[in-house]
Amino acid sequence: MQPLPALIHSTATIRAADRYAAEVLGIKGYALMTRAGEAALGALRAQWPLARRVLVLCGPGNNGGDGYVLARYARAAGLAVTLAAPAGPPTSADAALAFDEWTDAGGTLEPWNEALLARPDVVIDALLGTGLTRPVAGVIGAVIEALNAASRPVLALDTPSGLDTETGQPLGVAVRATLTIAFVALKPGFFLGRGPEYVGRLACDDLDVPIAAFGGAEGVLRRITEVELKLALPRRARTAHKGDSGRVLIIGGGAGMAGAVRLAGEAALRAGAGLVTLATTPAHAAVLAAARPELMAVGVEDGLMLVGLMDQADVVAIGPGLGQGEWARRLLEVALGYPRALIVDADALNLLAAKPVARGRWCLTPHPGEAARLLGSDAAAVQADRLASVRELARRYDAVAVLKGAGTLIASGALAPYLCERGNPGMAVAGMGDVLTGVIAAIAAQQREPVNCLALAAAVGVLVHASAGDLIARQGERGLLASDLIAQLPACVNPAS
Repeated sequence: MQPLPALIHSTATIRAADRYAAEVLGIKGYALMTRAGEAALGALRAQWPLARRVLVLCGPGNNGGDGYVLARYARAAGLAVTLAAPAGPPTSADAALAFDEWTDAGGTLEPWNEALLARPDVVIDALLGTGLTRPVAGVIGAVIEALNAASRPVLALDTPSGLDTETGQPLGVAVRATLTIAFVALKPGFFLGRGPEYVGRLACDDLDVPIAAFGGAEGVLRRITEVELKLALPRRARTAHKGDSGRVLIIGGGAGMAGAVRLAGEAALRAGAGLVTLATTPAHAAVLAAARPELMAVGVEDGLMLVGLMDQADVVAIGPGLGQGEWARRLLEVALGYPRALIVDADALNLLAAKPVARGRWCLTPHPGEAARLLGSDAAAVQADRLASVRELARRYDAVAVLKGAGTLIASGALAPYLCERGNPGMAVAGMGDVLTGVIAAIAAQQREPVNCLALAAAVGVLVHASAGDLIARQGERGLLASDLIAQLPACVNPAS
């Protein structure tokens, strides 16, 4: 199978590419259908090499046509293929041709009944394609419910039937696939909303549709890959010293919350920052310095004391354990007015929501609840359209916006937002955001021009943070602590050459 592409395109863009391939390049629809069937057979054999019995469920459209082609190829390869068309015969010319070739090759059509689900090693979902716009109902809905209840391995062709390929929300009911093979390009709904629950493992085949067919479209999302990691974190020169690795100042740790700023500071060190200073309440400074002597902890009583510390920093982060009292408000006001690359998290975001400004040269890292307050909305609305929400955060606050959660998104300006596919549910515990703040600040500080590289630093920081969480989760997701990630960060910020 082909490597997953970095760009994720809208359904409309993919359809336009299909038209370009047909009208300009002369690649007709049925040629793409046969390529899809061949790619799907390769995915089937790679994922389930011991499978011998296959049930193919075909819908009446072109997605069903892909299924007919796959069934013919699988039968020719020696698999025992059962094929059913619960919603009736093909309604498109290409799908009808695929059906005719299936029957000409000796294939038959079985009447649909749930008993068919008892026998196969793998079920092929070719019921509904990407053109679905309304909730699934009727016989197809019943088939999907029966398929999900059967708990059989499922290969979905192009998309799990019933999944909105733009939002990632099921339209009434959707197939829960074990493996989905996307054709031509990846769709945003595979990664947004509840999409990952339905897609399962993901593969993609471009069907030899050239990149020119996309007309220069940059995509609606960009997967964060090793390319960004190596760009942001190249191998260091042997003559490097701590000043070359960046100076980070983290402001936080209000009364009773020293742990949050310590987590952020330790994460910044482990993510490669050369010098990390904590600006905290005087009562916490000595305790923090004793707990982690590599951190410089300074007691700060007011904003004037903060200015000298910011003078010495390349990047400033504010928020972990900051609180929302008068001390916190004064420090945030000073930080907002100072010309440094700024990372804003946690309590600082809540203070910002009460008095919004569009500063520029900064990165906001809200979870959905904090994003809702920043947008004057609610968490349910943010989660219902995470892509629109992160774009609006970036626009409204003139910021790099990091919308945390499953499938974290990073938006900045007109570029397609970054998407992080890594991470796991075990990371949904206290302190994870503090660790992320430290990681992003450290990676930003290691850039030659931190202010101009905040989007890259945020994307790579999210990737590193999620990767460290996945390393820990190999022992099990439940019971994971935020501090567990810190020891794994060096393995994630040193990409192989």
